[in-house]
Amino acid sequence: MLVATANQTIGPFWHLIEDPTWADLTRFGAEGDKIILTGTLFDGAGNTVADAAVEIWQTSPAASETFPAFGRCRTDGNGSFRFTTLKPGPVAGLGNAQQAPHVAISIFARGLLKALTTRFYFPDEPLNEADPVLSLIEDEARRRTLIAQKISPDTWQLDLRLQGDNETVFMEI
Repeated sequence: MLVATANQTIGPFWHLIEDPTWADLTRFGAEGDKIILTGTLFDGAGNTVADAAVEIWQTSPAASETFPAFGRCRTDGNGSFRFTTLKPGPVAGLGNAQQAPHVAISIFARGLLKALTTRFYFPDEPLNEADPVLSLIEDEARRRTLIAQKISPDTWQLDLRLQGDNETVFMEI
């Protein structure tokens, strides 16, 4: 007989966020348009969350020997995270729909029994208007919680709010 085990926020793998190389998805020599994705994690009271794990994964470009398409890092003392990756392109959706370029994000933190999942979209992408996931969010202000801000030619920032004013849209998976 199998017995269910308790959910854990990040389980026995917490040590994997101690290695900063996991936040560089280009570390194996991936070639392409290298970009920086950064942000700060805030709790419901507006305080930064300095002890969380943030994971990203993307389906474009496809995973390969030089590009794992998955990364993980911890938030620093200011609640900030930072990834180096390759700029994603559009990906196939259901039917004929195309999804706008995006990066998926999961957050593991104290007080969360399950990871929170969201997406990191890029501003000024023509496919944002027709993206099947963004289109599900009717409130424009809520939709903007998934659109990063370009802060330099190769750096985008998306702050994530777990609750409260401007709470990030999270998805059930």
